[in-house]
Amino acid sequence: MGKIRWGVLSTAKIGRELVIPAIQRSGRGVVAAIASRDRARAAAVAEALGIPKAYGSYAELLADPEIDAIYNPLPNNLHVDLTLEAAAAGKPVLCEKPIAMNAADAERLRAIDGKVPVMEAFMVRFHPQWLWAREQVRGGALGDLRAIQCFFSYNNADPKNIRNQLETGGGALLDIGCYPVVGSRFLFEAEPQRVVALIERDPTFGTDRLASAILDFGDGRRCDFTVSTRVTPYQRVQVVGTEARLEIEIPFNAPAGGETRVFIDDGRQPGDSLRRTHTFAAVDQYAEQCDAFARAVLGEEPLPYGIEDGIRMMRILDALFRSADSGRWEKVGA
Repeated sequence: MGKIRWGVLSTAKIGRELVIPAIQRSGRGVVAAIASRDRARAAAVAEALGIPKAYGSYAELLADPEIDAIYNPLPNNLHVDLTLEAAAAGKPVLCEKPIAMNAADAERLRAIDGKVPVMEAFMVRFHPQWLWAREQVRGGALGDLRAIQCFFSYNNADPKNIRNQLETGGGALLDIGCYPVVGSRFLFEAEPQRVVALIERDPTFGTDRLASAILDFGDGRRCDFTVSTRVTPYQRVQVVGTEARLEIEIPFNAPAGGETRVFIDDGRQPGDSLRRTHTFAAVDQYAEQCDAFARAVLGEEPLPYGIEDGIRMMRILDALFRSADSGRWEKVGA
């Protein structure tokens, strides 16, 4: 089977610790080069991770004819600009989430739609536990799906951390609030019609550090979630239907080296005494995502998610921010 040669834009932590090792473990890709604005930094990371080439600028990497695809983990405010530059060089792009700062920013990507594959990097959509959960919903194991509840948090007060920098797209909604949004869209297989949100901002950073929201999918279907950058780390997803509920124990940061579990309970007794457990063997969801993208780049399969999917995501996040400001329900833009 063919493999694609990846070039990585920047030495970002998510790339160093999660995605680059995942590509190196994957079946359909190799990491051939990494770039940083600091050549010495790129060289050090390349040596540590066994990457053959290191570049001191993004332009050098994009000009390399031996690179088949780009992974873009740059700060949020640079996602669109560098994705456009990569596409101009003929390189497909797997871009970290969120794909843009807002919907207007994301819509600039329409200029390259259909020219090269571009996909937003929501790795959860490729983990077997999410795929299995969706099959339970589709097959009627929960009855009619009515409600999804999500909580996702961490505690990070470092002013130097990009998640706490407003100008580059920091804050809870863009960083982790997008996961309950994409997860509910994945399971309902629909788009929310209107949203309402409540946001509390950090007095020093100006970023949203605690955000709660309701997404109304119509026909009596909704998702409600809370995300935070400044509370005890925790994550859980409840998927509730008319006949049973499903619980994803570690929904978003599923460990690459450990098992994951999904529980189903029909609620006939309080507590978990009748809960059934479905256990999944260790799998690297980032590797699964990169292999799916590689197959699309190689023309073996259609691209699972494209630019329009990313634009729809940003429209929902935009509506959540508008609602927090207006104090009212806001329709999701068309």
